[in-house]
Amino acid sequence: MATTTATNTFLQRLIGAAALDTAIYEEVEADETATIQAFAVVILSSLAAGVGARGFGGHTVDNIAFVSTISLLTWAAWALITFEIGVRLMPKPQTRSDVGELLRTIGFASTPGCLRVLGVLPGVTMPVFTVTAIWMLAAMVVAVRQALDYQSTARAVAVCGLGWVLAIAMAIVLGLTFGPSLS
Repeated sequence: MATTTATNTFLQRLIGAAALDTAIYEEVEADETATIQAFAVVILSSLAAGVGARGFGGHTVDNIAFVSTISLLTWAAWALITFEIGVRLMPKPQTRSDVGELLRTIGFASTPGCLRVLGVLPGVTMPVFTVTAIWMLAAMVVAVRQALDYQSTARAVAVCGLGWVLAIAMAIVLGLTFGPSLS
């Protein structure tokens, strides 16, 4: 007799990912059908950044689209850099991962970024973006630790921290180079 285990709903996965629940990250790592859900989380998080950034003063549709695009590109760079560092530069003997597994887990690690939409509220833009960035980094550490089968959280912190710094640097360069003028 075959046994089956129930998977969580998309909403349950979002809540679990935001709560840094390792079981949720293990579930989406193993569930190839969760790739579309993970991509949806990244898109929603990027759009939330664009809308929430209106609190910084960019009220045009062009500014919203620009911030959303930079957010998406930064996530993609972070994901690629993290994969390269985690799988190629700092693997452990038990590290077995493919791009899909890592993209699913770190896609769901973007869940806290959906709260960036609250940045549109007057006076809370900077705190919202700061808290969600730190929360997303913590979620990314959990996601990477689970996806790359690390025994050590410190190794996942190193991989994610290095990837985060490089991705943020890229976002700053893109923003300064192509972004709207502030004057």
